[in-house]
Amino acid sequence: MTREILFLLIATFATTVTAQLPNQSRFNSNYEEPEAWKELENVEPPAFPVDEALVEIYVSPVATNKYFIDSVSLSPGKDGVVRYVMVVRTSGGATNVSFEGIHCAERKWKHYASGRSDKTWTKAQAARQEWRQIENKPLNPVHAILSRTLFCPMGSPVRDADEGRHALRLGKHPAVN
Repeated sequence: MTREILFLLIATFATTVTAQLPNQSRFNSNYEEPEAWKELENVEPPAFPVDEALVEIYVSPVATNKYFIDSVSLSPGKDGVVRYVMVVRTSGGATNVSFEGIHCAERKWKHYASGRSDKTWTKAQAARQEWRQIENKPLNPVHAILSRTLFCPMGSPVRDADEGRHALRLGKHPAVN
């Protein structure tokens, strides 16, 4: 009988104390929700690439195109996006130049602008400027390689352009096995 009375007293005391703590949550009230991610505004293309600054990246043994990153354009932003200029030279002799960015945390990429033959930029149409999921496709894994192997080791962006250029020279980021 004594045990039941003691249990009843403890339960009553706990209920009374809890009732006297209005607006108290059982969760830590010091926890702050992380701010929603926000991309930098008005991202402008860098200077048009020159051949001397292009670093070829290995894509796959069956790739017929050659892929280059303009090492001068490499720019990790405060928003967690690594921006760069990519030059693709096709086996047929065409050259495509694009200004792009990779959002490392989300594993997405975006096309900002295309290069013209007169070495100027044309802003991508709104539909092309949407963030797209990076997929490791067998036929065109270039964005997966840039993300996983070079610019976003372990899902985080390179700290600065020099770290990215070092990864380009090595052919992979030193933190990637």
